[in-house]
Amino acid sequence: MHSKSRSTTWDDVIAIAQRLPQVEVSTWYGTPGLKVAGKGFARLRTEAEGGLVLMCSLDEKERLLESGEPAYYTTPHYDGFGSIIVNLSRVDRDALRELIVESWRIKASPKLRATLTGPGGAWLSATSQTVLSLPSTRARTRKPSPTTRATTGRKRKRART
Repeated sequence: MHSKSRSTTWDDVIAIAQRLPQVEVSTWYGTPGLKVAGKGFARLRTEAEGGLVLMCSLDEKERLLESGEPAYYTTPHYDGFGSIIVNLSRVDRDALRELIVESWRIKASPKLRATLTGPGGAWLSATSQTVLSLPSTRARTRKPSPTTRATTGRKRKRART
């Protein structure tokens, strides 16, 4: 079931992306593109090639391709690379919104990603007013504090005298 009544266009992609922080409409590899803080995260391929290239994890790419949805495909050029090609005339708008946000997150800095996340790593989509669950950017490994080292058996810091 598609949540669209007309074919999605590049203008629709821009409208979704511009709700995200620091998005600029630019060119990327000689075609229209979107960048976050100067880093490309979406590219409209040439008319002859067709499709919208978005960044994603290799796991997500595999899942999308295995879904059998005609909206998602790849070419040998993108084999082994974390990106998916989206057919704008066949993609569900809500799915496209999620893919654009995730592509943006992959290229955005941790500080910029933090502006999107709320409690539990959720982002309230201004376009659909639904919560999109996104991975938290706070899951970083930290060095144990001196107290933690003492309780875990790791080397303790020497007391200064």
